[in-house]
Amino acid sequence: MVKQRTRILVTGKVQGVFFRQATKVIAIKNNVNGWVKNLENSQVEILLEGEEINVNSVVDWCRHGPANSRVDKIEINQQIFVGELLNFEVLY
Repeated sequence: MVKQRTRILVTGKVQGVFFRQATKVIAIKNNVNGWVKNLENSQVEILLEGEEINVNSVVDWCRHGPANSRVDKIEINQQIFVGELLNFEVLY
């Protein structure tokens, strides 16, 4: 299995719509570690680590997000897998 580390920036109506909490649920369901946080510029930043197929499932979900969100743009940055993330959390 190939391990993957991916950083995502999501732009749109992604704050105040439970995007972070929904991302956490999806990540845990897909056995992906990392974190999600709101940025001051109204974007959401996400860092994911796990098996490539599982990380890709979370990335695909981020393209549309939860029901009340509107994703206008998603930036995906592949990084070198580190394996430092032991769970998934919402950062504040």
